[in-house]
Amino acid sequence: MRWLSVLLLFAAGAVGAWYFLRGEMAPSRSGAVATHRSKSGGEAAIKSEAAAKTPNATAVAASKTTSAAAKTADKKGPTTTTGAMVKFEVPDAYPRSPASWFEAQVALARRGYSCGSIDGVGGAQTVSAWHAFQAQEGMAETNWLDGNTCAALPLESPPTAKYVVTVADLARLQPLSTTWLGKSEQSALDFETLLELVAEKCRAHPTLLKKLNPDFDWDGATAGAVLVVPAATRTAPLAKAAALHVRLEAHTLQAFDGGGRVIAHFPVSIARKVEKRPVGELHVVVVAPNPNYTFDPDVFPESAEAQELGRKLIVPPGPNNPVGTAWISLDLPGYGIHGTPNPEQVGRTESHGCFRLANWDARTLIDLAWVGLPVYVDP
Repeated sequence: MRWLSVLLLFAAGAVGAWYFLRGEMAPSRSGAVATHRSKSGGEAAIKSEAAAKTPNATAVAASKTTSAAAKTADKKGPTTTTGAMVKFEVPDAYPRSPASWFEAQVALARRGYSCGSIDGVGGAQTVSAWHAFQAQEGMAETNWLDGNTCAALPLESPPTAKYVVTVADLARLQPLSTTWLGKSEQSALDFETLLELVAEKCRAHPTLLKKLNPDFDWDGATAGAVLVVPAATRTAPLAKAAALHVRLEAHTLQAFDGGGRVIAHFPVSIARKVEKRPVGELHVVVVAPNPNYTFDPDVFPESAEAQELGRKLIVPPGPNNPVGTAWISLDLPGYGIHGTPNPEQVGRTESHGCFRLANWDARTLIDLAWVGLPVYVDP
């Protein structure tokens, strides 16, 4: 009987081992989920590694989203879901593709394609610059941050930089008179506020600067204060233009080199009245940085003050001068290309007849222009 007992014990052990092994090897429902997530995590890790070498907008955006989700999960405590949570981030290495409209605006500005005031929004002026870049590079036109265009428009360095407020910055600030006579009596038409000064220096919309610096005291800032600003200074080499083209319908001004390549693209305001929009070939006759301005009452019939004055006034230079910080006179009397004290309105409002650019764009054009330069105004 002893041998029978041993035999029964051996059989029971074999059955137990068989059930145990089947449980370990067979894919249960929870095991299937875990395996699936592990594969997803593996693909994500591979994409992350590839993006570190040749990142694109989709990979960068995905990495930031995943990273944010991981950080949120960490704050809540350990995850209770079945399967491993894969955490990864695309290294913020350069060069890399722009991952937002803000970064695309910076990348475009560095190459001479101005979006007007950098605001982080893919609006009409940004899309216009985007299309101009695509056309120059022979790429298909899109209205979104497609991978091909982003890859052709890499950021060589971070899209933001630090700006340190200086004593000279604060010394420039002064109130701006609300009358033409008062403006003519000022020593300069300089910036009124620090926000206005930094916005123009950094080609930024004031709203964007406030978002980048949510806790900054703009009214009480002192020398040495540090700000985060767009790093949008042009990096493309400057050379004299062979021709300028103003496209009235598109509200753009472009500069071309001798080979027909676009070397600068700007949004532009044009005349309010159709009859004051010249079409055809004009030429540059004067290039004047930081000009003063002759106020002529006849040009402002809508101004009650102008009609009361009945005489011309000389208004001093400055960024708040009516023609901004640059004036390019054309060979059609009374017409020119110039800056403006209101860069956020360029391309959105209309002028009395001249072609109006943001001050920073007008200053760039000063460096490209020369007396005799042909300017073609297209419908």
